[in-house]
Amino acid sequence: MPKVQYINPDDVRKPGQIEFKPIPVNQYSKTVEEEKENFSNEDLVRIYHDMVVIREFETMLNLIKTQGVYNGVEYNHPGPAHLSIGQEAAAVGMAYTLGVEDFIFGSHRSHGEILAKGLSAIDKLTDEQLIEIMDTHFDGITAAPVKAGHKGTTKELAIKFLVYGTLAEVFARATGFNKGLGGSMHAFFTPFGVYPNNAIVGGSGDIAVGAALYKKANRKEGIVVANIGDASMACGPVWEGLAFASMDQFTELWEGDMKGGLPLIVNIMNNQYGMGGQTCGETMGYDVAARIGAGVNRDQMHAERVDGYNPLAVIDAYKRKKKILEEKRGPVLLDVLTYRYSGHSPSDASSYRSKEEVEAWEAQDSIIWFGKELVKAGVATEAELEAIKTGTTDLITSSMKLAIDDEISPLMDVKTQPNLIGEMMFSNQSIDKMEDRPVEVNHPMEENPRVKSLKTKERFMFDANGKPFSKIKTYGLKDGLFEAIVDRFYKDPTLIAYGEENRDWGGAFAVYRGLTEALPYNRLFNSPIAEAAIIGTAIGYAMCGGRVIPEIMYCDFLGRCGDEVFNQLPKWQAMSGNVLKMPVVIRVSVGSKYGAQHSQDWTALAAHIPGLKVVFPVSPYDAKGLMNTALQGTDPVIFFESQRLYDIGEQFHEGGVPEGYYEIPFGEPDVKKEGKDVTILTIGATLYRALDAAKTLEEKYNLSAEVIDSRCMVPFNYEPVIESIKKTGRIIISGDASARGSFLRDMASNITELAFDYLDAPPVVVGSRNWITPAYELEDVFFPQADWIIDAIHTKMLPLEGHVCKSDFTEAEQLDRNARGI
Repeated sequence: MPKVQYINPDDVRKPGQIEFKPIPVNQYSKTVEEEKENFSNEDLVRIYHDMVVIREFETMLNLIKTQGVYNGVEYNHPGPAHLSIGQEAAAVGMAYTLGVEDFIFGSHRSHGEILAKGLSAIDKLTDEQLIEIMDTHFDGITAAPVKAGHKGTTKELAIKFLVYGTLAEVFARATGFNKGLGGSMHAFFTPFGVYPNNAIVGGSGDIAVGAALYKKANRKEGIVVANIGDASMACGPVWEGLAFASMDQFTELWEGDMKGGLPLIVNIMNNQYGMGGQTCGETMGYDVAARIGAGVNRDQMHAERVDGYNPLAVIDAYKRKKKILEEKRGPVLLDVLTYRYSGHSPSDASSYRSKEEVEAWEAQDSIIWFGKELVKAGVATEAELEAIKTGTTDLITSSMKLAIDDEISPLMDVKTQPNLIGEMMFSNQSIDKMEDRPVEVNHPMEENPRVKSLKTKERFMFDANGKPFSKIKTYGLKDGLFEAIVDRFYKDPTLIAYGEENRDWGGAFAVYRGLTEALPYNRLFNSPIAEAAIIGTAIGYAMCGGRVIPEIMYCDFLGRCGDEVFNQLPKWQAMSGNVLKMPVVIRVSVGSKYGAQHSQDWTALAAHIPGLKVVFPVSPYDAKGLMNTALQGTDPVIFFESQRLYDIGEQFHEGGVPEGYYEIPFGEPDVKKEGKDVTILTIGATLYRALDAAKTLEEKYNLSAEVIDSRCMVPFNYEPVIESIKKTGRIIISGDASARGSFLRDMASNITELAFDYLDAPPVVVGSRNWITPAYELEDVFFPQADWIIDAIHTKMLPLEGHVCKSDFTEAEQLDRNARGI
């Protein structure tokens, strides 16, 4: 939508045709002998060694899963083992040129990728660097078992550390790279540039894009590789990640040294199967996966198919593609052809493919072939290669013995510390800025037009006579959000914000108005209409060390990014053993007026998922204070905002909304009106209808209601609510979410348990109807109204003299609604 980009109808309506460039397929043809001028003998032998290590590691896992024993060592591993036997050359070739500043992300079939990248990092790091990494990771707990009795070199120790740390993680041991909380499909080790591998097919497809965005927006060295399987090319996060990664704005609108594409390689580990589905010929239509690049951008993503059975072919491709990224012409798509001999998992009998097919690929095994080529070229002798195999078997055997020893490698102690996993869910840190360096802004904050205009606004809704100021003069809820956000932009140089209509428009609801003038494109920009990518990239950005505010325009669109919000964002801090932090604040508006797909309150969905903090302020004072707290933290926050209330003024906090910085602790409900006869606890905009009900109760029925605004859902301190119930003996819990399955019900359950002795009547929930949300003209019969609250009190708690109900809260009606599912 930038005005500088004029879309000329005379140009875009011209007839013509689109021409595609040829996409190279398996073009590499050099022999080992020819490559000796580019690789030392040691380099070539190391490539062979790394492939052998991966093969033996995976073979060990396969044997203990299928036979319960490896090399005479018995063990029963009940967890998953998605193996990549056969794909070693593709993994080693991918990792060979990468340094620790280069990050890889992977799929659940990623043991080989972890080991390949780790072995590559060990080769490039100095002994001093390796010792520091081993000694500092969890204070040396992972290194201790392999250090005991070690007599070799530091690099040999580091290889033991890598294999043991990965295996201990697979076996859920507290000495694993992630304290055993990640396990087989989520293991990673950031000091070697290995970032999370994902149990969700295609899950890294947008997260890795966020890591590349972090490197670009913060001028960090290195590239990012998204390792994904060929079958994941059908997954939404992958397609949305490709759309986000290839946005024109990187080259058309971002300025100065920020101009240019993302440093990203989408590396398709193309083993030609997705579980039991054959991608080429059955479940996909691309024939050659590299073809997909042609549909993404003008450069066709520099797409190429590479023979992933030849490690030198993959290394050659990476050398060439890295140059493209160094020239800021990314992203790149590589289709690395390979094959897995094992099934999807050890329980998979591979009934969907023929024995002849597997044997044909095994006959061209990359390790056997490459070994023969090394001998033929005089790089190594057969005896030397056999010694590598023997040494690797010893390495894997000794690592396995250590990893299954309950004394040396214990499980996390959840017996004596039953809340230990819970303590991993949040980091609960308070950090002004994620990095200490100057912020990039276009002008001093005090010169910003909106900042200046806010100084003229009335920060309390009413004048001295109790008369409300005009809307144009009143400091509203959206102004509170803006003040917190702009303040953080001027503090934290890593902070970025993006979503649909964030720049130029100022956000769909004008919260960001004024930020466009203040910030360069690399800090505030418009995203594609791709909610999964909006959140997925934010996750990757935060994983790497940045703070980010992604926006989901309507609460209803959480379904479009369900995996990212519910399955990725909440889990990585804990699965990392708290190595990672996740300073992501997702702004989500809760709407009305727009019907069934734009007006739902889905707060309960977010509150249900462990690992998310959930906030819903409904006054300007609370909005600013809670946003400050969210942006000061390092945990993922779902920050709900009501579209109904963006312009509402502050009417509760004496003195109005302070101009300076302040925080409101998460989890503390706020008494908005004191009372003694009944408590009304609200979530979201229903607060104002509860206040209307309280006024009617007082004026018409001489009943004093105490109204409490929850402000937060996770965490939530019930003690103030219980103290209120001690006075009133009765509580109504109300919000705009449909009552069935809502967080309102969870609150009612907890209150019943915690305050049973103080209750004169059971808690009553007043939520929205279990219908589609109707059009604006019919909303009064859907969303809770003030008279609903009064009717509920009259019917369920305390008969009100002369009261005539407008809505039905009888038991008969409740039974009927549930029986009919409405």
